[in-house]
Amino acid sequence: MADERAMDEVVTFTSDLIRIDTTNRGGGDCQERPAAEYAAARLAEAGLEPVLLERTPGRTNVVARLEGTDPSADALLVHGHLDVVPAEAADWSVHPFSGEVRDGVVWGRGAVDMKNMDAMILAVVRAWAREGVRPRRDIVVAFTADEEASAEDGSGFLADRHAHLFEGCTEGVSESGAFTFHDGDGRQLYPIAAGERGTAWLKLTARGRAGHGSKVNRENAVTRLAAAITRIGEHQWPLRLTPTVRAALGELAALYGIESDLSDVDTLLDQLGTAGKLVEATVRNSANPTMLDAGYKVNVIPGEAVAHVDGRFLSGAEDEFRATMDRLTGPDVDWEFAHHEVALQAPVESPTYLRMRAAVEEFAPEGHVVPYCMSGGTDAKQFSRLGITGYGFAPLKLPEGFDYQALFHGVDERVPVEALRFGVRVLDRFLRTA
Repeated sequence: MADERAMDEVVTFTSDLIRIDTTNRGGGDCQERPAAEYAAARLAEAGLEPVLLERTPGRTNVVARLEGTDPSADALLVHGHLDVVPAEAADWSVHPFSGEVRDGVVWGRGAVDMKNMDAMILAVVRAWAREGVRPRRDIVVAFTADEEASAEDGSGFLADRHAHLFEGCTEGVSESGAFTFHDGDGRQLYPIAAGERGTAWLKLTARGRAGHGSKVNRENAVTRLAAAITRIGEHQWPLRLTPTVRAALGELAALYGIESDLSDVDTLLDQLGTAGKLVEATVRNSANPTMLDAGYKVNVIPGEAVAHVDGRFLSGAEDEFRATMDRLTGPDVDWEFAHHEVALQAPVESPTYLRMRAAVEEFAPEGHVVPYCMSGGTDAKQFSRLGITGYGFAPLKLPEGFDYQALFHGVDERVPVEALRFGVRVLDRFLRTA
């Protein structure tokens, strides 16, 4: 098991990485290089030979390989991203890039998304170097840039231009899984992600006849756009159950002693209560209007109006998503993908999934491991181009009342020290047996 030094290092590394401001606003101005150099230095100290790679200056990725004892075994990718979303310091209780450790909690942007997991990976690798541990299969460690935007400078660049570094990798693990989910009735669930909805960020453009704001105008681009986004925002998407979601509903229903009636999923979700929140966002496609841009003066009707929509689609439901967008936008509004990535599906009975389950259960025997599908997406989408099946596995043992999911991109992002130490133990055990 990982030594006591690893328990201290994971806290230090999380705090240090948070202090390195890697804010990604999506305009290309992010600089991950200082964080990449920090991670590479920690890997080099453990005897690895990390490679730093950039598509754009300053947008740096790190890749290193640990050789396993069985050269015939498939390799495993363990990856985390270095960039974070913006944080407004005035809204926070502590400065978002302080990395302050207070009352047993590490504070700052990236504490849960996902410099905590980056730190766990570094701590485990270094512990192994001290102990002389070698895993059974090759493990490729990757720290990426640009996950919080398009991933073009990160995992997309690595998959497209440096595929040889991931030779032999068939599976990967990264963020958003194996955290404690308290159901409010005393049960502790540990969802491991075995799927992601696809990403469909859309740009909608309505065109009309420009004119004076005082005149009747039946070809008003703003009106046309408003009507389209209202239809999109109010649309009720039909139920679509992927294998992962079916498995999640089945295991949750069995745990709660409820009949697993998949012909009436909405009722089943109600019966599951708080636990249903793990599933409710992934039983349908979705599309939420998020941005509007139209006009330049109050008394001028513009000839064009633009909106952006955050769309997500389930595995096997992309054609339905496209057809629905065609219908809801109508003849006067065009739509296109501003960013598009695939939906993912991973088996929940694979040896790797079962080893992740066993590692969690060893250190949280009171918990119940269940599969789930992420409503959003991760770098696993880009790495899937290389035939790598992705899972969400960044273990954390969290106290009741700690709203982990609300802290993603939220104010006062933070992670308990003991949660990090639990994560190191579980990640260490899983990777030793993987």
